[in-house]
Amino acid sequence: MNGEETGTDAPAPESHAPALPTKPRRSSSKTAIEWVLLIGAALVIAVLVKTFLFQAFYIPSDSMVPTLKKNDRVIVNKLSYKFHKVHRGDIIVFSTPKGPDGQPIDPTIKDLVKRVIGLPGETVKEKNGHVFVNGTALKESYLPAGTVSDCASFQPQCFPTGPLQADRYWVMGDNRAGSRDSRYFGAIKKSEIVGRVFVRIWPLNRLHVF
Repeated sequence: MNGEETGTDAPAPESHAPALPTKPRRSSSKTAIEWVLLIGAALVIAVLVKTFLFQAFYIPSDSMVPTLKKNDRVIVNKLSYKFHKVHRGDIIVFSTPKGPDGQPIDPTIKDLVKRVIGLPGETVKEKNGHVFVNGTALKESYLPAGTVSDCASFQPQCFPTGPLQADRYWVMGDNRAGSRDSRYFGAIKKSEIVGRVFVRIWPLNRLHVF
């Protein structure tokens, strides 16, 4: 041997690769605060939407049969009449008015749903079971054949004797024989209108946009 080192048994050089940074742990208090803020924001948005934009209602009676049935769920657009006038034929939700005796029709029902029939300044009359607006028979294709629109369930003269006052609307249920409507409590004020029914969302098999 010549005394030279071959180097075959030399140890491998150490690795100097940089260590990866570790992700800092989030404190449980910060996570809780974020969730509280998120839930709070969602609740605020929900309240704003319900107050100013859209609101879900259920139908409490059969007064709008066959168009709407009891326990149907509908969405009401509260902005509709901010941008355009109330139209004849619209289905609207409005605050339950008082009856002829000055008492609430039903203290357990906050809002009613009916169809707009007469507009401010118009005359609304009944003749032979048909509704006449400004002397012309109203075409109501949404009513079942043979529907009678009269005062049989109310006072003998349940229709207005003259034109509707400014800002007043004549409303009636599609179930004319089973609806306490303007024939009972008179024309409603525009300020009492909550909004326009624009879609039925329940039951799903009867989903419909009005």
